[in-house]
Amino acid sequence: MQHFSELNVCSALRKNLEKNQFVTPTPVQAQAIPPLLEGRDVVATAQTGTGKTLAFAIPVIEALAAVPRTKTIKVLILSPTRELAIQIDEAFRQLAHGMRIRTAVVVGGMSETNQLRDIQAGAEVVIATPGRLCDYLKRRLIDLSRTATVVLDEADRMLDMGFLPDLRLILEKLPAKRHTMLFSATMESSVAGLVASYVRNPVRIAVEASAQTASQIDFYCYEVPLGSKFNLLEYLLKKEEGSFLVFVATKEGAERLSRFLEREGHQVASIHGDRSQSQRNAALQGFKDGVHRILVATDVAARGIHVDDIAHVVNYDLPQEPENFVHRVGRTGRANSRGASWTFVTPFQRSDVRSYERALGMKVQYCELPPLPRPIGLVPDVQAFLDEMNSKLPVTGTPKSMAAKAPIPVPVSEPVHQPKPSTTGTTPRPRRRPR
Repeated sequence: MQHFSELNVCSALRKNLEKNQFVTPTPVQAQAIPPLLEGRDVVATAQTGTGKTLAFAIPVIEALAAVPRTKTIKVLILSPTRELAIQIDEAFRQLAHGMRIRTAVVVGGMSETNQLRDIQAGAEVVIATPGRLCDYLKRRLIDLSRTATVVLDEADRMLDMGFLPDLRLILEKLPAKRHTMLFSATMESSVAGLVASYVRNPVRIAVEASAQTASQIDFYCYEVPLGSKFNLLEYLLKKEEGSFLVFVATKEGAERLSRFLEREGHQVASIHGDRSQSQRNAALQGFKDGVHRILVATDVAARGIHVDDIAHVVNYDLPQEPENFVHRVGRTGRANSRGASWTFVTPFQRSDVRSYERALGMKVQYCELPPLPRPIGLVPDVQAFLDEMNSKLPVTGTPKSMAAKAPIPVPVSEPVHQPKPSTTGTTPRPRRRPR
């Protein structure tokens, strides 16, 4: 398949593809859509940002258009994160515009009342995270007994997050005869086990997106002391133009870095696990709209978050897995635009960078560290440090408020008279107190 116009789909879906200017499919779309339209199970490995959502959305919408409308859940799409689930829902609404296909998003951190209302209103497509969906299943708030199609998006990420028990519970609630689509960035042993258990004679597709991604991104690396990372980030923000997506290791680190950047006058938002869904949505939308130049995030944003024209991705902290590095840098250099990846490492992390180079099949360019302010750490000579700081302060005269105050007198104790040492070398006897 060279063009979407070659697809044998209904007129409404064809019009929506044309209206949204979907003309040339990506490799994973070109290879996955035809067998999926034929009803074959598909197992595809392709990195985030290669168009997997469209690869399964087109066959799902076409299948729904061919059957009568009923108030039953026909399609289940499982996603590892809330943000990705919401993004998939937006893509479905865009492609199914005017086709009366109802969707419902079932995720944590959002109104349960609204989710159940959408399900009871007759949602045919449910897009869910495993944890919240399992909760609904245990409480018998949702029925999957007639769900004929299931999509597992970012299956490796779901398994990394410990969702395997939930996935097994969910898949056991589905009909034995069903259409299964599994998309994953990697095919580890755990994913292979899931494939063997729940997929029937699948068409296997492997798209190597790393080389394509690497060709559109410039990879830079700074070897920097831990205490100078913030000053280096400030240097890049002043030197480079465009938006910045900054990845940190922890939720606390994301909050701390965001506060520091705000204090320096930057427009910044943050996304991490402790923020409510409304806060995360607002942060992401503000970043998309250009209200915030900087988005600070943990790896919750490393996959499935599509924002056009992110100019720079900064690995402020290194990820734990090389795969997460691939997904982080994949947020830039999308849609044939160039991007830059900046990685901050300590001297002890060179081996980690080498593993990232092997994973991406690229070469990182080490940059010379620019002149940065000296980090404040342990001060060996406190008085010398204070004298140096005072010498740098501008001399503007004595403020009136300080001049009005009299110096605080320092009490001086009277000297204690000690007996003179004896010239004979003997210690004089102490005088007796009068009775």
